[in-house]
Amino acid sequence: MYVRLKIRDTVRVPPRRLGEDIEEVIRDLLWEQFEGRLDREYGMIIGIESIDSIGEGRIIEGDGAVYFDVEFTAIGFKPLMQEVIEGEVVEVVEFGAFVSVGPFDALLHRSQIMDDYIVYDEKNKRLIGKETKRTIEEGDLVRARIVALSLKEREPAKSKIGLTMRQPWLGNLKWIEEEIKKLEEHR
Repeated sequence: MYVRLKIRDTVRVPPRRLGEDIEEVIRDLLWEQFEGRLDREYGMIIGIESIDSIGEGRIIEGDGAVYFDVEFTAIGFKPLMQEVIEGEVVEVVEFGAFVSVGPFDALLHRSQIMDDYIVYDEKNKRLIGKETKRTIEEGDLVRARIVALSLKEREPAKSKIGLTMRQPWLGNLKWIEEEIKKLEEHR
């Protein structure tokens, strides 16, 4: 899910910024270039942790900028198929719930919540199991498995992640705690 990445790249420092502290300028430019960028190899770059090395600057004829080879450490978020994640329910709608998973909102379709018929309570914005009376509502913390993944490099906002909670030890964390208590009582 979250990964620490070592990346090498070339940073173009424009002429207007050459009088400033070069490490601060490069850090700013790296943030502008990489933060929020989605890449198939790295996932979503969330931030720049550190600049590990800055090489000698090069000037290219006809361009007043200076180009620096830079090695840096970044933090990325790369969801994987079948990965078990935990997140917060941020929205409940008739067809399911949206769960905050790192920088993305993943869809938990109502058919993937539990082995029970689910009723949508529009007034209270929650999903309720008809037999079990278990609920999913905004603010709930859930554990789920990633079962569908479509990351769009060109349009990260259109990326889609699908979740399921229909497996043992997945679901609303409250439900899992209840199951653990039941098991402990039977010992």
